[in-house]
Amino acid sequence: MGIIVSTILIVDDDPQLRQSFEKLLSGEGHTVRTAPSGETGLASVEKDVPDLVIMDVRLPGKNGLETFAAMRKIEPKLPVIIMTAFGTTETAIEATKMGAFDYVLKPFDIPDILSLIEQALEAGRFMRSVVEMNVVPHKATTDAIIGRSKAMQEVYKAIGRVAPTDATVLIRGESGTGKELAARAIYQHSLRAEKPFLVINCVAIPETLLESELFGYEKGAFTGAISRRVGKIEQANGGTVLLDEIGDMPFSIQAKILRLLQEKSIERLGGREPIPVDVRIIAATNRDLESALADGRFREDLYYRLKVVTLWLPPLRDRLADIPLLAEYFLARFAQEMDIDNPGMTDIAKNILTSYHWPGNVRELANTIQKALIFSRGCPICQDDISQAIYGKKGETRSAGEGSDEAVRQWIRRALAGGTEGNLFDSLMDRFASALINEALMITAGNRSRTAKLLGISRPTLLSKIEKYRLKIETSVTTEQ
Repeated sequence: MGIIVSTILIVDDDPQLRQSFEKLLSGEGHTVRTAPSGETGLASVEKDVPDLVIMDVRLPGKNGLETFAAMRKIEPKLPVIIMTAFGTTETAIEATKMGAFDYVLKPFDIPDILSLIEQALEAGRFMRSVVEMNVVPHKATTDAIIGRSKAMQEVYKAIGRVAPTDATVLIRGESGTGKELAARAIYQHSLRAEKPFLVINCVAIPETLLESELFGYEKGAFTGAISRRVGKIEQANGGTVLLDEIGDMPFSIQAKILRLLQEKSIERLGGREPIPVDVRIIAATNRDLESALADGRFREDLYYRLKVVTLWLPPLRDRLADIPLLAEYFLARFAQEMDIDNPGMTDIAKNILTSYHWPGNVRELANTIQKALIFSRGCPICQDDISQAIYGKKGETRSAGEGSDEAVRQWIRRALAGGTEGNLFDSLMDRFASALINEALMITAGNRSRTAKLLGISRPTLLSKIEKYRLKIETSVTTEQ
């Protein structure tokens, strides 16, 4: 992806702090503007909305809360980080309840503030960057969900139906299928589109920190809790929260999420009073939640609360006809980001793309197109460019479905390299079985009895596998069911 240059506005009456921020953030590649008061900061936002505002609570003239409220009227999705001294923590918490992204206590550590700034910039991009659906690939200038297959048409319909409601949505699909894009599309077409949208990755945050990150904590709740802290759920009040990789959420925290869904309230760590919270929850996972239920790793009551509406995103191997469209989209987008002419792609190169099994789904395809564009050196992307991007060498066009032992080993190596700890064996076996049955069904034109005979398994076993892997059976002729 191209380098993203962000504009950050610092509003503080301390000239030394403004200068320090300007030096620090300019060194990180950001464009920095400064303002010594709430009025001048507000005027700066009115003239040109920045990507992020970092503002002190105590300001001469219009104070921080008044300035923040005025800024929100100009741009509701503008992320604002509030700075405060220890004596004004309650005021900062009030700003957070009003919609501020977060607050920091002075003095602060540079690594911590830089990390928070990146989080706020990313959240701002998510809220403001439109996710287009079913667009012409070469005209898509923003994030887009691409595809005209029957499976993707169903996804578009589901997003359209569920977005205007307040229903909890569970987005399921393999890694790399675009679950976060689907969540953002739901948010942007919802009645909460002008409110906060926060993404919580349940895997990226250590288990020991996840609970306090989600729900916040009271002063003295644990060693180091020197003041009250508002959690992400409370920060997003009125808006939407995406709980990404919820299948990996620790069992101990699941009960608190259940309470949030049932009672619309939370308790901070170390607190005793319930805090009313109005948020819409969207959850996403690539895990087999049914197996997690059976193993006692996921709460059954939470499972049914989450799946009020379930949105399944198909793997790329189940919508091969969409691959040329996706390739055109990524090619146009990466060429624009690299500031080069779009070289185009040969038909043979597209055929190679559609013959590959794509274990990493759309994410892997995007990376492949980006690498191929680099290899092409301005010429139309050809067979060798794609082969080198996928297999690491030119002239290699085999795919995992062509029966070669070496191709199978390559598939296994790629899967292992991209795997994570957990039920990797079962996950790979299921993926292989799904691909095998899908190929057999294609060969037999969807005839279940012939497919079972071809695979050497019973028809009931085949039917159970088709249901388990949610395989789509598309035929051009009437077949025996």
